[in-house]
Amino acid sequence: MLLSPVKDYYAMISDSFENFYTNQEVIMALDPAKKAEIIAKYARGENDTGSTEVQVALLTERIKYLTEHLKTNKKDHSSRLGLLKLVGQRRRLMRYLKKVDFERWTKIKADLGIRN
Repeated sequence: MLLSPVKDYYAMISDSFENFYTNQEVIMALDPAKKAEIIAKYARGENDTGSTEVQVALLTERIKYLTEHLKTNKKDHSSRLGLLKLVGQRRRLMRYLKKVDFERWTKIKADLGIRN
């Protein structure tokens, strides 16, 4: 028995969408284990999750991920805008850290390989 053209079309479209989404990578900036590792490395104290160094390190990791993502997805303009916002936020945090504590600024800059 043949299905109606609308049902055939719906079945065809739903199958193609299933394949499309299963073949795509899951876009996730940082998994919890990686985030905990970065926080443990750059934390200034035991329960420190928000110091400038930790924030800069987390932003740097997200920036690296988005940079790699944009190498393969050149037309993803919304991610490009998000990347520019992250870079600006990191730049502001680094400017603050340089003003407050120059030694910490040079250390985090050297550790993360940031130019400015």
